[in-house]
Amino acid sequence: MKQFNLNRQMVLEAPMRVPDGAGGYGETWQPIGELWAAIIARTGREVTGGTAQLSSTGYKIVVRAAPYGAPSRPKPEQRLRSGSRIFRIEAVTEQDSMARYLTCYAQEEVAV
Repeated sequence: MKQFNLNRQMVLEAPMRVPDGAGGYGETWQPIGELWAAIIARTGREVTGGTAQLSSTGYKIVVRAAPYGAPSRPKPEQRLRSGSRIFRIEAVTEQDSMARYLTCYAQEEVAV
């Protein structure tokens, strides 16, 4: 079994709806826990849309496994934060057959 160097502390955040006072809502991010992770870069590309250019890079982020339903288990609608860097989680799978680790497939977008 491959051992991972979980050397980056990250904050797991979940979206939270907040009333905007006009009948709608806004979205904020609420921290729900801290995880130690290994970050592995995948591929990157430049995206142009509207007036801004973005650099979009995919990452595999490996964390210790948590049981289904546990608040510490990452989900696709959540994100991981490391300082000012934000990684939007797209999918989560079990890394190994013993379910010791989870792999979060995530995207980071940065304005160029």
